[in-house]
Amino acid sequence: MPLSANWQHLLIESPATVKLMLSRLQPIDVAEILATLNDDQLRPVLQEVSVKELALLCEEWDVDTAWRVLSLLPQEWISAIIRHMASDDRADLLGAMPETTRETVLEALAADASHIRELLAYAAESSGGLMATEFLSVRPEWTSEQALAVVRRGAQEAETAYYVYVTDQEQKLLGVLSLRELVLATPSTKVKDIMRLEPITVHENAHQEVVADLFRRYHLFALPVVNDHNVLLGIVTADDVLDVVDEEATEDMQKMSWMTPTEVPYLETSVVTLAKQRLPWLLVLMLSATFTGKIIQRFEYLLSHLVALTIFIPMLMDNAGNAGSQSATLIIRGLALGEIRQNDWLRIMSNELRVSLIVGSALAVVNFLRVLLVEKTGTPIAIVVSLALLATVILAKLVGSTLPLFAKLINVDPAIMAGPLITTVVDALSLMIYFSLARALL
Repeated sequence: MPLSANWQHLLIESPATVKLMLSRLQPIDVAEILATLNDDQLRPVLQEVSVKELALLCEEWDVDTAWRVLSLLPQEWISAIIRHMASDDRADLLGAMPETTRETVLEALAADASHIRELLAYAAESSGGLMATEFLSVRPEWTSEQALAVVRRGAQEAETAYYVYVTDQEQKLLGVLSLRELVLATPSTKVKDIMRLEPITVHENAHQEVVADLFRRYHLFALPVVNDHNVLLGIVTADDVLDVVDEEATEDMQKMSWMTPTEVPYLETSVVTLAKQRLPWLLVLMLSATFTGKIIQRFEYLLSHLVALTIFIPMLMDNAGNAGSQSATLIIRGLALGEIRQNDWLRIMSNELRVSLIVGSALAVVNFLRVLLVEKTGTPIAIVVSLALLATVILAKLVGSTLPLFAKLINVDPAIMAGPLITTVVDALSLMIYFSLARALL
């Protein structure tokens, strides 16, 4: 029996076991085990957990699970738990609550309510929506000894103590230093003499993808969030960015498969919802296949006289889609990681052209021999099919690498230009090339 199943069984038998769990396991492991309990099993367990412990667990659950758990508790408990949560997690949780409950909780939080409303005003996928407002700040004129005293007092409440931010009286960001730099400095050293000027910052309304790119590029543990006047509003920490990376990767995978993006886990999504996510795009792709059918219909006379040509249509269309998707995947990844920029298009076209010539030539030679030796349809048809294959691979790779760049140019997510869309486009182009060559040479 898995370890989590053992703990689950113990909790059901004796709810007080949760105290032992909290002393031995990491909060995320406890949170995952508690999330497997149904409401009736969970109620007696929650009576054994303190407000601070519940706040810690709520920070580990997703907002839907956290709200499910909190809804089992009295109203005064909910307000107390939320008061003990970090500001970013607190705002996320309140944003997921029903409006009437949210207003009741905000009234109970009193002094913190206006501050929380400010965080709730930010878009969920913005840096402001991700930031926590608990950070360590010191003044430039302080000595390192004075700054350390302030850090000691505030470290327990801060989201992270790794960075200490230097601000003026108006809370404008002047510099940053690490806790290590502060500790190693002599007691009389001024903060302004050891701080690093012009720290990496992000605007409060920047998209979360921009935040993730900055963390990746500069290897940060925390990133300060500022407004138009460079006032320090909060910080985004690495653990939040890991969640962002997961969300963006999942969203891109769904878009590349032409599905409506969702953050709800697969097993928690209803069959009807899953169908709604997929059906509209499948309808679009199905209707777009009309172009392919029209092309075949246009060359119906040619096919009636050279029936052997129909044998190779699936092979050409498959290779076209696969070749285009390969290029598109690499370009989309490069754009997402910042390895490729818009003005690199000429180098990309040059690379893809050379790659497609090598790959297409190899496929064409192997296919020529296959048609002659296996299909035995004759040399003329073998030449037409192989030339069509070479031209199709070249065109598919150029289209596959161009469409994501074009999407980026017009501010559309490049992930949309992947998989099914490219396959649909290059399928039609491959048939045009194939039938045009057949008509010209045969």
